[in-house]
Amino acid sequence: MKKTTPKIGLFFGSFNPIHVGHMIIANFMYVHTDLSQVWLVISPHNPLKPKKSLANNYDRYHLVQLAIEDNPKLRASNIEFGLPQPSYTIDTLTHLREKYPDKKFVLIMGGDNLATLHKWKNYELLLRDYEIYVYKRPNYDISDYQFYPNVKIFEAPLMHISSTFIRKCIKEGKSVQYLLTKPVYEYLSSSHLYR
Repeated sequence: MKKTTPKIGLFFGSFNPIHVGHMIIANFMYVHTDLSQVWLVISPHNPLKPKKSLANNYDRYHLVQLAIEDNPKLRASNIEFGLPQPSYTIDTLTHLREKYPDKKFVLIMGGDNLATLHKWKNYELLLRDYEIYVYKRPNYDISDYQFYPNVKIFEAPLMHISSTFIRKCIKEGKSVQYLLTKPVYEYLSSSHLYR
């Protein structure tokens, strides 16, 4: 019997902090596609975002680990922490391919990211060499990419929640109880993060 190469979905993000919206997308991509696992890759610094509002790398990594708990289909990855900054997706993928030659990596991104893909380093190589699983986002035109054979578009359930909103609520002492998984909520309630 021919052994199939495990397909790993890479869901990159600042996860600052990780919230239920992220978890719903990660779980949807595992359940409704051919992925064997989804790795939530914590980005130390997205070149297109300001760095100042970012919590410490290891705090965000710890929160992702708490959020996924013991789900064997989801995994927290700090692979970018040891790579040159700022992190570029193409460089991370090259590194992962060398480190895990037995795995096939697939990019997971929102329609908002796909709409700005032309600004990414070596984006033509991403489109050519990697499958990209895209969850639609309202008000983002991704029609330019829908005919690329490696781009697959999905209608995932979306929640209108942002990490920015959560950080603002925490700073103002307002409850974020149902916006986070229980372990993340409990951890943040008893820590000084984002206060």
